[in-house]
Amino acid sequence: MSLPDLTVRPRRLRRNPAIRRMVRETSLSAADLIYPVFVDETISEAVPVASMPGVSRIPLSDVASVTQQAMELGIPGLILFGIPAHKDATGSAGWDDQGIVQQAIRAAKQACPEAYIIADTCFCEYTDHGHCGVLDGEHVHNDATLQNLQREAVSYARAGVDMVAPSGMMDGMIGAIRSGLDDAGFTELPIMSYAVKYASAYFGPFRDAADSTPTFGDRASYQMDPANRREALKEAQLDVAEGADILMVKPALAYMDIIREVKDATDLPMAVYNVSGEYAMIKAAAEKGWIDERRVVMETMMSFKRAGADLILTYHAMDIARWLQD
Repeated sequence: MSLPDLTVRPRRLRRNPAIRRMVRETSLSAADLIYPVFVDETISEAVPVASMPGVSRIPLSDVASVTQQAMELGIPGLILFGIPAHKDATGSAGWDDQGIVQQAIRAAKQACPEAYIIADTCFCEYTDHGHCGVLDGEHVHNDATLQNLQREAVSYARAGVDMVAPSGMMDGMIGAIRSGLDDAGFTELPIMSYAVKYASAYFGPFRDAADSTPTFGDRASYQMDPANRREALKEAQLDVAEGADILMVKPALAYMDIIREVKDATDLPMAVYNVSGEYAMIKAAAEKGWIDERRVVMETMMSFKRAGADLILTYHAMDIARWLQD
């Protein structure tokens, strides 16, 4: 039996590692990564997060060393989440100039002025009910929350943050924060919007890490329905119009179609959040010996880049940076 005339043989360009590297379409570097850090005002030493192996809440005193470690590995940015000593109905600790995130911003910038420090800008960690803003009955009051987001963003700016990242999915949050920052003289401070954030089961371990589990109900009335695609484009386009500088899709792994569509529909840089549940699944399977952790993590990151991500927020960042050095 004769074979067809195989003029085209794609395997020629897969023959050895050198040629595979030369023709690789997508690349990943430590410069693509942002490392999430949980800073807890109530502790004096690091406390491991049980549902996120390798991740800990850290005290303020550890912020400098963690920032230095990230810089040494070539990771350019950190995003800070705060767990305050005091919580109340409005999350007022979020705009306290001596709040935990504000102190962490100053500590990180003092230790490494070149580090790019981002502050998650929301209230779920600061409210005693665990929702992302001011309550009106059992619903989050959108416009009252916008006023507090302005206060929080300006407070972070005064502390020296490089970027704010509103994550509460309030209508008009980018416009409100942009207006608040501009009025306070911070016209050059960029905003990375959690523009497309789904009401996802993948967030579970984060709520352990950030002590932000709602005391009642869920967040489906302000975060997006996982079934919706067109709504993602609408949310992204609204944030572009309101002045966002970077857009984010969260979670990432189950929403790569959305990453690509938003990337194609806008001209802003695209960030994705490789969230706690995605991280925990890999860690759990690796601990069982069912997967090769390094290969699965690197394949996942490359997939995010291929889908359109420019920046990846991931708890794997330190490991990835070390692997890339190897």
